[in-house]
Amino acid sequence: MGGIMVIGPVAAGKSSLIRALSARDESVLKTQSLIFYGDYIDTPGEYTENPLFYRSLMATAQQASAMLLVQDATRRGIGFPPGFAGGFPVPAAGAATKLDDPAADPERAVALLRQALPVGDIVLTSSATGMGISELRALLERLAARAK
Repeated sequence: MGGIMVIGPVAAGKSSLIRALSARDESVLKTQSLIFYGDYIDTPGEYTENPLFYRSLMATAQQASAMLLVQDATRRGIGFPPGFAGGFPVPAAGAATKLDDPAADPERAVALLRQALPVGDIVLTSSATGMGISELRALLERLAARAK
């Protein structure tokens, strides 16, 4: 089995979250294609936002041990269809990002993620402050170990 596939809309904070989880000290660039970073698979936000790309996500999930759905806590809408996580053959968790932003609404972010991820843990995070990063890392390690 492979790494943790990180999925979410454009600018949800996926790459920043991966950088924080893997303790990488490099700048974050716009993800243009699938990028494998050690234990993580960074997916372009367009793959989530356009159903034509769902096939690519499904194919990538075959190489993953788990997946992480990412929701920007400053957004009012979600980029996932209802029950999205249930369509994949790997365990899933969620992360609400950008909790350090004054416009963040953690309750709304969790409620939105619950539409796509009815079952599974959701962690509130901030890549900028480190909030929830160690908790999320431990959760993802448990999910990946369960898949082996």
